[in-house]
Amino acid sequence: MKIVIPGGSGQVGTILARHFRRRGDEVVVLSRRAGAAGTPWRTIVWDAVSLGPWAGEIDGADVVINLAGRGMNCRSNAANRREITDSRIGSTRAVGNAIARAARPPRLWLQASTATIYAHRFDAPNDEAAGIIGGGPEERGAPDTWQFSVDLARAWERELDAARTPTTRRVAMRSAAVMSPDRGGVFDTLATLTRRGFGGNAAGGGQYVSWIHEADFVRAVEFLILHEQLAGPVNICSPNPLPYAEFMRALRRAMGVRIALPATRLMLEIGAFLMRTETELVLKSRRVVPARLLEAGFEFSYPDWPAAAAELVGRWRARA
Repeated sequence: MKIVIPGGSGQVGTILARHFRRRGDEVVVLSRRAGAAGTPWRTIVWDAVSLGPWAGEIDGADVVINLAGRGMNCRSNAANRREITDSRIGSTRAVGNAIARAARPPRLWLQASTATIYAHRFDAPNDEAAGIIGGGPEERGAPDTWQFSVDLARAWERELDAARTPTTRRVAMRSAAVMSPDRGGVFDTLATLTRRGFGGNAAGGGQYVSWIHEADFVRAVEFLILHEQLAGPVNICSPNPLPYAEFMRALRRAMGVRIALPATRLMLEIGAFLMRTETELVLKSRRVVPARLLEAGFEFSYPDWPAAAAELVGRWRARA
């Protein structure tokens, strides 16, 4: 296949590009900067807004996997919010316009979305059919950064729905955190903190963590490509989210770390300020399950966190 990955120069995009290229597919990454020397796939520069020569790569492609958009790991001030919104909505609109104008449009458009679209809750998991979208009474009193994240996710998916691409199947990938030992990712950050003794409870540790092992993320993307009955929102996450306290306990056990300093909400606020990020990434309870994948027959290689953590720690240490 020919697979085009807008925004494919980040960690998740590199995981996918590496996998599909190794499999023998033609991979083209669209990025705001030139590709690194030695990568076994082509990188085309785009501005993620306007149509240009890059659109020719989408014409005739089999699959487009759009991951473009600035990440949320920053302070939620007005300037950053504007840049995050513009980058995610603008790039989605640009991809939609390129597909709409293609003489041979791709048969599938996988569009990045986020499990953060769901409500902060503890009582039951959120699936695609009965899950509660955030911003309701469940989150009364929550920081306005949480509402911004939900509004952004909904706008992201509305842009996908509005695209005029009648012959292209569209999937909104509501992904949880992809766990990989690659440098700079979520797992790398958590493992580093744990090694330094900061892998304890955060604000009590009752909030749920949704996650997915990188191997299952890649396999889920392949599954979506092959199963043409799947369209619309699909949760990409492990079937077993767990409270933060249990999540970190399993990570500490995998790393052989006994010392774990807990953090109060105030400590997290101070730490987030110093690290130029927000506490939402730790405090919001993301209890999400992949009902549609499971119903379609997808089987996880790493459904449970302790086994996934042990495998990831082994590779993380090998790369240290």
